[in-house]
Amino acid sequence: QVIFEYFPRPQISISPKMSQYTPETTGEQVAADCQAQIKNKTVLITGASPGGLGANFAKVIAKHEPASILLATRDLNKAEITAKEISEVSPKVRVRSIKLDLTSLKQVRAAADEINSLNEKIDVIVNNAGIMAPAHSKTVDGIESQFGTNHVGPFLFTNLLLSKQLGLSSSDKLRIVNISSDGYRLSPIRFEDWNFDDGKTYNRWAAYGQSKTANMLFSRSLAQKLGHRGVTSVSVHPGISQTPLSKDLKMEDFMEIGPIDRAQGHASHWGHNVQYKTPSQAVATHVFAAFHPSLDAPEHNGAYVAESKPQNDTTVHCWGRDAIDAERLWALSEGIVDQKFDY
Repeated sequence: QVIFEYFPRPQISISPKMSQYTPETTGEQVAADCQAQIKNKTVLITGASPGGLGANFAKVIAKHEPASILLATRDLNKAEITAKEISEVSPKVRVRSIKLDLTSLKQVRAAADEINSLNEKIDVIVNNAGIMAPAHSKTVDGIESQFGTNHVGPFLFTNLLLSKQLGLSSSDKLRIVNISSDGYRLSPIRFEDWNFDDGKTYNRWAAYGQSKTANMLFSRSLAQKLGHRGVTSVSVHPGISQTPLSKDLKMEDFMEIGPIDRAQGHASHWGHNVQYKTPSQAVATHVFAAFHPSLDAPEHNGAYVAESKPQNDTTVHCWGRDAIDAERLWALSEGIVDQKFDY
C-alpha cells in the first residue's frame, strides 16, 4: 500500500489593514497607515530622477518625518532637484545625494564606500533604479546592460552595504526592497546564456524579464541567508505607470511582448487592457514593502509583493521563487563581481 502525504505551505495571513488595499490605493494612504514605522527612520533609495518612482516614493514618505533620506543616483543634478522637492514637503528631513552608477562595478564600490563611511544605521534600502528594454548594450564591465543595471550592480551595492550595516551595534531591523515587475514572467534566469552571447541572442524583453526575475530571487536569497539576523527582503511589482523608465520606448516596442506571452501561454496577458496607475498609486506598494509591519512576519520574508499585498506562491511562476535557482544566481553574481558574500 502506498500512502501519499501532503504538506501544504502555510497560508499567507492577511491583516485587516492589508486586506483593504486595492489597485487604486495611493502611496499617501499606505504611508498614513505606516507613519509610526516611517518616523525617525533612515531610508536609502537608488534612482531618484524627478517624476520617477524613487522620487515620488521619497516625497510621499517625507511627510511622515523620516530622519534621513539618502538618494543614490547616477545624475547628481537630478538628485538635487528631487532633494529640493523633498525639502519643500518636509524641511526637517535630512537629504543627502550620493553618486551611484550601476553600470560600473568600480563606481558601485566607491558609492558603497562613501555611504559606509557615514557610519549611519540604515533602516530601509530600496533598490529602485533600473532600465527597461533598451537596444542591446553592455556595461563598462561587459555585462548586458539590463542584467548589469537591474541586478548585478544592486547585488554588489547591497552586499557591500550589508557588510557594514550588519556590523553596526543596533537592535533595529533592516528591510531591503528590490523593485521587480510582473515582466519577470518573460524570462527565467538564462544560466547558460545570461549575457545573450555577447548580443547575438539578445531580445530586449527576455533580457528585461531575466533581470526582474533576478530581483525576485535576490530577495529570496537575502531572506534565506539573513532573516535570522533581522533582515527582511521582498521584491515588488509596482504596477504600470508613465515614468522616465519608458520614455525612450515606442508602442511598437511594447507590441513585441505579445508574442512572448502567447508562446509561453500567459493567456491572462493576451489582449490585456493596460490599467495605468497614477504617480501616487504607483508608489503605494513601495511604501507598503518598505514599512508595513505585517511584512515582519517570517512567512513573508522573501515574498513577491503586488498591489500592497504579499502574493501567494501559487500565483508566482516557479522561476521567480525557486530556492535552487536563487542559490545558483547568487553564485553566478559572485562570480561576475569577483567577490564572495558568505553569511
